[in-house]
Amino acid sequence: MKLTMLGTGNALVTECYNTCFLIEDNGQYLLVDGGGGNTLLSRLKRAGADWKNVRNIIVTHKHIDHILGIVWMMRMILQYMNQGDYEGDAVIYAHAELIELLTALAGQLLKKKEAALIGKRLHMVATADGSSYDIIGHKVTFFDIHSTKAKQYGFTMELENEARAEFQEAGAGSEIHAELHEACADSKIQPEEMKISSFSGERLTCCGDEPYNELEEKYARGSKWLMLEAFCLYGQADIFHPYEKHHSTVKEASELAETLDVKNLILYHTEDRNIKNRKELYTKEGKAYYHGNLCVPEDMETFEL
Repeated sequence: MKLTMLGTGNALVTECYNTCFLIEDNGQYLLVDGGGGNTLLSRLKRAGADWKNVRNIIVTHKHIDHILGIVWMMRMILQYMNQGDYEGDAVIYAHAELIELLTALAGQLLKKKEAALIGKRLHMVATADGSSYDIIGHKVTFFDIHSTKAKQYGFTMELENEARAEFQEAGAGSEIHAELHEACADSKIQPEEMKISSFSGERLTCCGDEPYNELEEKYARGSKWLMLEAFCLYGQADIFHPYEKHHSTVKEASELAETLDVKNLILYHTEDRNIKNRKELYTKEGKAYYHGNLCVPEDMETFEL
């Protein structure tokens, strides 16, 4: 199971791509956010992933550095579906407000025949706080990070492949959740009715791109991998003003990871003025507060989960 950081920067970076990443397991892909444009498509290609095979997508929130790449993915998927050049279905997981926005954008920007396939073959699954789904064979549980800027969900993913059997026992699941799709399309069952109820074991937890909220502890504590935003070095807070923008520094993210007893910490959503020395500088500051495996990834860097 592999994670590739397609982008690692914050909204205004020019020396790297906006934060988004790809998880691959047994030939199945999960894309998390899309960055700010169609650079996403070239990043997927560089990662060795055919975009047509990226059939599961999580969108965390509506900021443009996260959703514009998703709009491009929607265009590609729906255009090729309409042309008869795309086999099967695809799924986007996002909270209800975000699904409404993405659907509206597609209606305005894409051809009517393409947009009409939303809900039929491109399935929009409305996640809720605490809801869980089988995604690429792993149980994924979504949680509200209680953003002060735009509604945003993080998630925790169980790394062991036990979720699929549990989901199938609940009467759902398939390679891309056919029963769930049909239920949503027919409006007979709400996605929440088909969720998984609990989680355990080794996990990867993504806490979004805002400061940690204590309500996230039950998902983050003890995670094998924890993904936290680190807007800049604490020593450069007077330069980048992270607190005014409702972001954290390397120091705070590292202190938090130490407190939460996580084995591996991935820092992302950073500034890019220090891009040439970012890994060295961030690692040095973070290691003073966190004694696990600290990862400061470059764009396109991969991790074995």
